[in-house]
Amino acid sequence: MTAISMTRLDANSADFNQQLQSLLAWDAADDLQIHQRVLEIIADVRQRGDQALIDYTNRFDHCQFKQAADLELDQQALLDAWNSLPSEQAVALQSAANRVRAYAEHQKLQSWQYTENDGTVLGQKVTALDKAGLYVPGGKAAYPSSVLMNAIPAKVAGVGELIMVVPTPNGETNPLVLAAAHVAGVDRVFTIGGAQAVAALAYGTETIPAVDKIVGPGNIYVATAKKLVFGQVGIDMIAGPSEILIICDGLTNPDWIAMDLFSQAEHDENAQAILISDNAEFLNQVEASINKLLPEMERAKIIRASLVGRGGFIKVNDLQQAAEITNRIAPEHLELSVAEPQLLCDQIRNAGAIFLGRYTAEALGDYCAGPNHVLPTSSTARYSSPLGVYDFQKRSSLINCSAAGAQQLGKIASVLARGESLTAHARSAEFRI
Repeated sequence: MTAISMTRLDANSADFNQQLQSLLAWDAADDLQIHQRVLEIIADVRQRGDQALIDYTNRFDHCQFKQAADLELDQQALLDAWNSLPSEQAVALQSAANRVRAYAEHQKLQSWQYTENDGTVLGQKVTALDKAGLYVPGGKAAYPSSVLMNAIPAKVAGVGELIMVVPTPNGETNPLVLAAAHVAGVDRVFTIGGAQAVAALAYGTETIPAVDKIVGPGNIYVATAKKLVFGQVGIDMIAGPSEILIICDGLTNPDWIAMDLFSQAEHDENAQAILISDNAEFLNQVEASINKLLPEMERAKIIRASLVGRGGFIKVNDLQQAAEITNRIAPEHLELSVAEPQLLCDQIRNAGAIFLGRYTAEALGDYCAGPNHVLPTSSTARYSSPLGVYDFQKRSSLINCSAAGAQQLGKIASVLARGESLTAHARSAEFRI
């Protein structure tokens, strides 16, 4: 196997900014054919409802469904899947669920209000979504952790009904995924996938209720469908390839760092793994570890393609410079593998999740640490946040004017409304003065 020579950047190079931009470049341009096909599927589901779902599911997933009722798995099926798990898997799944739930409980937003001197009451009312939809990939991809990360915050928020859709190619279900749905408290499960499932959740059919928000990962058809139904429903995010950025001071075992880079590179060829260090010799050591460990990996071909195509090492003068570059990159996952991680963390503004210290592998966050693994990618951590309970809650403003408050506010509103030539606004306020 040919050795990998990692792309290397030096933060002191005159063309560093251009090189960094090139390293981070990700072409997420829409495929117009896919876009058009998804539009057609959405329109078909809106027009033909359940029958369209049955037709698409039988065609794409090679199933033999006859009626819409066949598309739903009952709660007994979820319980049976849970009961069928080997004890080691059951304990791990339940432990992860408990940790995710405990963390989510701290995120709940609460209603609040205050009373002004004249008796006017202002505040904010927080309520949960009535219905949420969770998309779960099927087939070769089995992500029970994704079920926990998306479903548990919704249930902690108090969502009235959580509907999960998961394709079952050739009629095969994944016990671990269904068991995760049981543990997380999913209310209804339908065995559909693709753009047609997103359309059904967005607009509803005779059998599948329309939801208020759709969350969860999927392929390009699912992602495109989520884009196209946004506005009719809310969505979590449009996720790009997985990313990991590690800052290391050169004192962590280079094998650990190499494997941490692998942990995201193995997702797919477009995943991105970057290491920043102020120790040039350490970068050489990690590259040696990469070439030593790669032949052992089951997904070596994917990891290699990811590291060669989008991976990189960045040499910096010091950790402060590393923090500055990190804030520009705004990575999905950030490991601070340094002696004093909290001090370095204080300099980080843009990152989806931050893993502090040499012993905190990013993989722990993917499965069981507690914080959500649904994170902003492609530098969107500059302005967005991990999925959480707050994504399943909404806020209503409260205004309760006293008579005295209406006098004072009415005068202000009148002046401003007349300044905008909105006379009815002004008179509505003036009537109460």
